[in-house]
This record gives sequence, structure tokens and C-alpha cells, in this order.
Amino acid sequence: MISRPTLAKVEQGDASVSLGIYAIVLFVLGMTERLADIADTSMTAVGLEVVREHLPKRISNKQEDANGRLR
Repeated sequence: MISRPTLAKVEQGDASVSLGIYAIVLFVLGMTERLADIADTSMTAVGLEVVREHLPKRISNKQEDANGRLR
């Protein structure tokens, strides 16, 4: 289903390979349960940072100084 050069790129972890190719490889290897891991944002540092940015900020009447310490 995929060319040998593309398979070599998959083996090397080349970022230019499409997600669909990785899905095919996982299917052929019988590892389709791992497809969910590909889209799981908690599996990457970038994904965790994006999630963290969307968390609500803590609201408090207490004021913090420039170093984040309560006054």
C-alpha cells in the first residue's frame, strides 16, 4: 500500500510522512489501538502546553508580587 522510500521515512520518524501513512502501518502491524495515541494531546509537550493555556485561571482576591508571591 505504500512505497519502500515512504516506509523508510516512517522507520526514521520523518515528520513529512502523512498521518494516513502511519495509520496504514499501524493497521498492518495489528496495532490499531495505538491510533488513539497519535491524536492524544497529552502525549506531547506541545499538546500539554496548549491544554494548559486553555485551563481557567485561578481567581483570588489576594494579590501577587512580580515573583508570584502573595502579599
